[in-house]
Amino acid sequence: MLAEDLGSGDITSKALLSSKVKAKAKIVAGQPGVLAGVSEAMMAFDEVGVQAKALKSDGQQIKAGDVILRLDGPARSIFAAERVALNLLMRMSGIATATQGLINQARKKNPNVVIAATRKTAPLFTYFDKRAVQVAGGEPHRYKLSDHILIKGNHLRLVGSVSKAVLQAREGSPVKKVEVEVSKPDDAYEAARAGADVVMLDNMKPANIIRAIKILKRGGLRNRVTLEASGGINPSNVESYVATGVDVISSSYITMRAPALDMRLELNSKSFKPSAGMRKQKSR
Repeated sequence: MLAEDLGSGDITSKALLSSKVKAKAKIVAGQPGVLAGVSEAMMAFDEVGVQAKALKSDGQQIKAGDVILRLDGPARSIFAAERVALNLLMRMSGIATATQGLINQARKKNPNVVIAATRKTAPLFTYFDKRAVQVAGGEPHRYKLSDHILIKGNHLRLVGSVSKAVLQAREGSPVKKVEVEVSKPDDAYEAARAGADVVMLDNMKPANIIRAIKILKRGGLRNRVTLEASGGINPSNVESYVATGVDVISSSYITMRAPALDMRLELNSKSFKPSAGMRKQKSR
């Protein structure tokens, strides 16, 4: 990330500041939320030789004006890592804040329901996005395709049936968890009967989810599977989905639509002297 941001170097700081200029600075929260990304931001500063001291920890509730990190080192280095560190803190804290908000809403209806992320994350940011979800008490779900089997609608179209797909998955990877994505109540029953561990009720309205659960209960299969609701779930409707009785709510809202939490870097004006420039001009 630093290499991407720096390119061939920070030409602005090199033009304006001597390498000998030292500075102290702090990262300040601009709004309240749940903090995440502290260790990642500290690593960015450490990489360029800046000492960073954390005053707040991941998972803490923060308010506007709170100081997150104090920094001490070469001014050029502070500026070199500033944007990467802030991007990580702001994005991860935004995701953590959205995750905790969704959890708080969901657990009004069911204190045991799990809120999970999806694989819809920013490219190359999967680790950071999902770690932010975990900081707030959510579940990461799959990090990558090799974590567990998830049979999706397009797989089913090519294989031919839910039962056949589950059986083939079991034969091909007997030790991995098998999850099946279905969009109809009857398919949920077929998946459970075939031996799926998790049935994802994808893009189903709450009324259809309730119907699927009734069918599973009548067949004696409800307690054999974990039921996950997914598709278009956000703060405006999460409570209605939790009320159906599912075990897990997975939502891309927390990683794809959560707004970043505002933060900024402030220099301590008493900690440095303005640079005289790279060269002293000759008197005329």
